[in-house]
Amino acid sequence: EIQEALDSNLMLEEFDDTAETAAASDADTLDETTRLDNPSEADNSDAADPGQGPDEDFEGPSSDEFETLVADPHDQELDGDRVSDTSELLQTDALGDDLPVDSIWEDVYDSLPTGLGAGASFDEDGESFDARNSPQGTAQSHLLEQINLLNFTETDEVIALHIIDGLDHEGMLRLELEEIQEAMPIDWDVEIEEIEAVLHLIQHLDPLGIAARDLGECLLIQLQSLPNDLEAKPLAITLITDHLASLGNRDFAFLIKHLHVSEAQLQSAIELIQTLNPKPGAGLNEVAPQYVVPDVVVTKKNNRWTVELNPAINAKIRVNPEYSALIKRNDSSPDQAYLRDQMQEARWFIKSLQQRNDTLLRVSTKIMEVQAGFLDHGDSAMKPLVLHDIAEDVGLHESTISRVTTQKYIDTPLGVYELKYFFSSHVSTHSGGEVSSTAIRAKIKLLISQENTRKPLSDSKLANLLAEDNINVARRTVAKYREALMIPPSNERKQLS
Repeated sequence: EIQEALDSNLMLEEFDDTAETAAASDADTLDETTRLDNPSEADNSDAADPGQGPDEDFEGPSSDEFETLVADPHDQELDGDRVSDTSELLQTDALGDDLPVDSIWEDVYDSLPTGLGAGASFDEDGESFDARNSPQGTAQSHLLEQINLLNFTETDEVIALHIIDGLDHEGMLRLELEEIQEAMPIDWDVEIEEIEAVLHLIQHLDPLGIAARDLGECLLIQLQSLPNDLEAKPLAITLITDHLASLGNRDFAFLIKHLHVSEAQLQSAIELIQTLNPKPGAGLNEVAPQYVVPDVVVTKKNNRWTVELNPAINAKIRVNPEYSALIKRNDSSPDQAYLRDQMQEARWFIKSLQQRNDTLLRVSTKIMEVQAGFLDHGDSAMKPLVLHDIAEDVGLHESTISRVTTQKYIDTPLGVYELKYFFSSHVSTHSGGEVSSTAIRAKIKLLISQENTRKPLSDSKLANLLAEDNINVARRTVAKYREALMIPPSNERKQLS
């Protein structure tokens, strides 16, 4: 969006403030980091603090300081007397002191180069770095490359293409052989045995076990390819062939008794099976990772937390003084009207961008003030927080807070998080207090990490342990939080040792 504005409006230009430090005080200059680091340079504001002051160990602009970051545009000049006159000319009702945050946010900033929408970069040959670094092809293309090297007949090649087309994203064959037979030309008179032969060959290509029709066949193909001198191989084959359901249910006592094996023997066979790939095609279909550029950075300086906009994405934009100097006060020609329109649009864009960054910084700072414990202790110290709390503190509507924190990311010492991550519902404690759902999930994760894997904690037991910590949650709530953490139920977490 910023680049589009620069391309479409001749009055806008991006500049390097290191070369023009004097421009940092211009009304149409965008440099949040400088203003944050030098709050004394901003004009004083009469606005009242809409929220509480920051914690004593948390350094960031207070609500009053946020207001002083943007001086009154009527009191500032663009670049000299002539441009100052033009500024006065453009002070119309269309550009008031305060822009309507709710109305401009979606219109102007939906495509800002922040977070996931940072835009593509190109090398000297014009090739996108994203395209160059993305995975090449899929499981289907990987198999086709190998099949092209084989001496297939025309019939076998068509069969192979049907098999490959029938693979799902995990590399499993989801077509019946009869369906493939029906898809072949009638006059070719293809037998099921011929289709099975081609399938068997494909299943032994790379990755081994691809095009299997079920999990058992996939694992068995991989097991049978292992050296025969592996002591655990025969038992592992038996487990996959005859007792896959019991193995999946972790019914180890039944397996030991029924197969007449020791616990150590069963453990060795299970460990061998765990080296196999149950989804051989999944790794070939992975999409390129999405890299996130944080919008805000929180760091600790002199034992105080400081919140700043990320200078890497904080574009510095101003009105081009050369073009603005072309505007003449008493000239009503079409060219002058065009320049005035461009000037007003440029000033509106710069001010709305300034307000966007001010709002983002205010909201981010307030969130970090509330969640300062997270910065020191992680998820377990997360406090209950909802949109209404922040909206009330900074004096904005909840819908605005929602838009500000959606797909906006903050870089913390513990990693990069979406701002929305720091909002969580509350759960009442027995003593009448409140604890955040995020903190409860962290507690559940900790309890499970410390459990006896031979006797994993059930959801009911987890609820009882939380109750001992004065956290009142139902078993079904524990199950919901556990599933959100992608932790399987207790029967699937059971291990022999």
